[in-house]
Amino acid sequence: MPGSASVAEVRRIVSNMAGVTKEEVRIVASPYRICPLGAHIDHQGGTVSAMTLDMGILLGFVPSRSSEVLLISGDFEGQVRFSVDEIQQPIQTTTENGNSRKDSSEQQEQCKWGRYARGAVYALQSRGNKLSKGIFGLISDGDGLNSVGLSSSAAAGIAYLMAFEHANNLAISPTENIEYDRLIENEYLGLKNGIMDQSAILLSSHGCLLCMNCKTKDYRLIQRPKVQEYKKIGQPKGTKILVALSGLKGALTSNPGYNGRVAECQKAARVLLEASGDFTAEPILSNVKPEVYETHKCKLDSNLAKRAEHYFSENTRVAKGVEAWAKGNLKEFGDLVSASGRSSIQNYECGAEPLIQLYEILLRAPGVLGARFSGAGFRGCCIAFVEADLADEAASFVEREYPKAQPLLAREMELQGQTSIFICESGDCARVL
Repeated sequence: MPGSASVAEVRRIVSNMAGVTKEEVRIVASPYRICPLGAHIDHQGGTVSAMTLDMGILLGFVPSRSSEVLLISGDFEGQVRFSVDEIQQPIQTTTENGNSRKDSSEQQEQCKWGRYARGAVYALQSRGNKLSKGIFGLISDGDGLNSVGLSSSAAAGIAYLMAFEHANNLAISPTENIEYDRLIENEYLGLKNGIMDQSAILLSSHGCLLCMNCKTKDYRLIQRPKVQEYKKIGQPKGTKILVALSGLKGALTSNPGYNGRVAECQKAARVLLEASGDFTAEPILSNVKPEVYETHKCKLDSNLAKRAEHYFSENTRVAKGVEAWAKGNLKEFGDLVSASGRSSIQNYECGAEPLIQLYEILLRAPGVLGARFSGAGFRGCCIAFVEADLADEAASFVEREYPKAQPLLAREMELQGQTSIFICESGDCARVL
C-alpha cells in the first residue's frame, strides 16, 4: 500500500479541484489494522497485539490559501465545507439533568463522513494548536472497506490529523497523534473505545507484530524468524491474511452493544476492586490483580463474570501469542487467534449471526491457521491467518460456503460489486508521501 495507480488518480483529482500541479498534491497513506489477539481489552488497559494491512485510506490534499476546508470523497456523496477558524464542539453533549443530546450545530453532519475531518480539527484545537490553513482534499478507500471492521474510522481520523498538521507546519509525533485520535473517538464522537486502533496505524512496521500495554502505553515490535528458519521448526514457510466480509456495515457509535460491553467491564472491575477493599482505583479491569480476580470472581453475576473471564483469558492469550510469533510458531499463534474468537462469542457475547457463521467457515477453510472477528464483532468482517501457498484455495472455499449460510447478504454484496474476500499482506504505519 498504496498502489501507484491509486495514488496517481488521487493526485489528478485533487490537482484539478485545487488548481495546482500534481506534484504539489501530498498523499496521506493511512492503513487499516487488524488485532490478532487482544480483542475488547484495550479500553480496560489490557495488553493487545496488532498489525496493519497493505490496504487502507488515501487522503490527497493541498493546503488552502485560507482557513477554508473543502473535501470530497471517493466513496460517499456530497462535499464537506467548513473553516478551521470555527470552534468545533463534540457531537454528543450532556444536558444539566445528565441526559445525552445531539449538539445542534452537528446534528446533520454527525451521520456523514465529514465528521472525522471536523473531529481532527476539534482534537488539535483542544490541545492549543493554532490552525490557520485549511485543506482541499479527496479521501478515498479504493477497496470498498469503509465501515466493515478494519478500523476505517481511526484510519480516516489519523489521515485528517496528519494532513492538517502538514498544512499548518505542526511537528506532531506518532504517540501524540495516538492521543489526538483518541480525542476524536472518545470526546468528539462519543465512542468508549481504547487506543489500540490508532496505535497500530501509527506505530506498526511491515512484517512485525505490535504489542502494546494500553495502560502504560509501552509498546514493542516483534519480528518473526526469517523464512528459512520455518522449515527447521516444522512450520508453514509464510502466511497471508484473509479479510472476509459478511456484508454487515455500520458505525460503532450507532450500536449500543459496544458501549454497553465497556460499561459491563467497568462494573465488573468495580465489584472486584471493592470486594478486595480498594475503593479508590479507577474501575477498569487492568487495575484488578489476577489473584484478586480469582479470589472474588464468585461475587460477579453471570454477565459480568463472562466479561471478566474474557479480559483475563485474553491477556494470557496475548502473552502466549507474542512468544509464539517471536519463535515462528505460527500454528500455536493461529490456535490462540481462534481461541480469542471463541471467547469473543462465548464470554464477551458479541458477534451477529453472519459473523459467527463466517468465523466457523474460515476455521474449515484449507490452510487457515486461525480466525476471529474484526470490527468488535458488532459489524463487518472476519480475519484469518492462512498458509501462503493455500491462500487462494481458502479464499475460494469461503466464497463458495458463505452464500449458503447468508444468501441475502452475499447477493447484496454481489449486486453492489463488492469483493467479498481479500488476500492481504502486513503493512506499514501511516505516513505522508
